[in-house]
Amino acid sequence: MFVEIFKRIKFWNSADRIGPDIPTTHWKLFFRSTMLKLCKKKFLFFSNTAEIRPGSYIIGCSQISIGDNVVIRPHVQMHGETSSLSESISIEDNVLVGCGVHFYVENHKFDNPDLDIICQGHSLAKPILIQKGSWIGANAIILPGVTIGRNTVVAAGSVVTKSFGPNLVIGGVPARIIKKIV
Repeated sequence: MFVEIFKRIKFWNSADRIGPDIPTTHWKLFFRSTMLKLCKKKFLFFSNTAEIRPGSYIIGCSQISIGDNVVIRPHVQMHGETSSLSESISIEDNVLVGCGVHFYVENHKFDNPDLDIICQGHSLAKPILIQKGSWIGANAIILPGVTIGRNTVVAAGSVVTKSFGPNLVIGGVPARIIKKIV
């Protein structure tokens, strides 16, 4: 049992992730100074003015960039770990990310009906880009290869399967243009 505990603590300290399942680092998100120090160490880029709230779960931190004045609310999930991209998720300046938003750069393969999906691996990763000034509403899901244009609002609960340009309100499942911001 002691060997197992030692291995678990070693994993917690070396993992390219942060979240509630990593107790040696998760507590650091509760305090701005320790959150910044942790995120600057773990992320590809993390601005001094960005913030990740406790409860967020981020895998592949070393492939994720977070810009100035970005606020990532609790329970956000970013699945950015991949072997095929050097930068998997990029969130530019002044972006709001609501509670419970999910980002995925890969998807499970499911093209072989004779093989269980769990055994088929993953599709090729595609990067996600959230451009400056956007707002991703609570519980939205951003799928592989999506770019959200500058100053675009993603309505709460939307599933974004394709890219959208600037100055839009998008929403729905799958997301579509609701209106232009003029």
